[in-house]
Amino acid sequence: MPASLPSAPAAAAQPAPGSSDPDFDSARALRLAQETFDIEAAAVQGLKARTGESFGRAVQAMLAVRGRVVVMGMGKSGHIGRKVAATLASTGTPALFVHPAEASHGDLGMIKAVDLVLAISNGGESDEITAILPVLKRLGVPLVAITGNLHSTLARHADIVLDSGVEKEACPLNLAPTASTTTQLALGDALAVALLDARGFRAEDFARSHPGGALGRKLLTHLSDVMRTGDAVPRVPADTPFPQLMREMSAKGLGASAIVDADGRVLGIFTDGDLRRLIEKGVDLRQVRASEVMHASPHTIRDDALAAEAAELMERYRITSVLVVDAQGRLCGAINSNDLMRAKVI
Repeated sequence: MPASLPSAPAAAAQPAPGSSDPDFDSARALRLAQETFDIEAAAVQGLKARTGESFGRAVQAMLAVRGRVVVMGMGKSGHIGRKVAATLASTGTPALFVHPAEASHGDLGMIKAVDLVLAISNGGESDEITAILPVLKRLGVPLVAITGNLHSTLARHADIVLDSGVEKEACPLNLAPTASTTTQLALGDALAVALLDARGFRAEDFARSHPGGALGRKLLTHLSDVMRTGDAVPRVPADTPFPQLMREMSAKGLGASAIVDADGRVLGIFTDGDLRRLIEKGVDLRQVRASEVMHASPHTIRDDALAAEAAELMERYRITSVLVVDAQGRLCGAINSNDLMRAKVI
């Protein structure tokens, strides 16, 4: 008989998912979280006293640049830099992130004399950044630094320095970038806000940079893009018998029908809700015509309006359908809440 294999050592017991670890100190974790909030909030508040004339000069320099704002940073500062570049680009300031290490291996070709470099480094002595400072100087590229060390190599070479220094990190070891990256991010956001204000940047401009988002759909989708038109719009003349009115409503599936004059101008509207109320009153519907049951002068909206305006109109008046008219009041379309939901406007 072959010798039996030695049995594997028993695995250390692990707490089941969701169960509590008897050695875990929940109160300590909560205390550290609260201390982190306090330290980082104090770090951001500290920026107010130190941010002055140099901030205005940085904004002016970014406004004047004919090219792009090139953001750089290594490590955690690099992650902040990517976010700052994205925020600038989405708020009207052309920007991109270039990794400093890659810059030394060819990506410096992305930077032109018409650009401006925004370098982010807490210590200001990152080898990857300091190595390319002479090249940036030869190119004549303006350099704005966000750093916590005002005596660093980066600060000495920069044209404008923004102080992001902190008294201590939120990390209990005072090592992991925590409060310092928070102040870097806050300064980047402050630059973006000041720049968008100086450029007169509007919500519509923001939407153009975010066409796939909810804001983009609300601000860029016009009624003409989503409304029903032509034969899909239910309409009948004022003298139409009620049974024919109902056939028109059923065939078009809008839940309402427009009543129009000979020139196509809207006289009124009849909805599913109106039908229920007439039935409750016991009205003999076989003997009435469209003009007798319609709501005269209904809420309408112009064909050049945004789809979001139609949604607001429906919500304000608690209606589910809106007729769309041109400048002369002629019916040119219709839309209901289901159409707006399909278009993801609401």
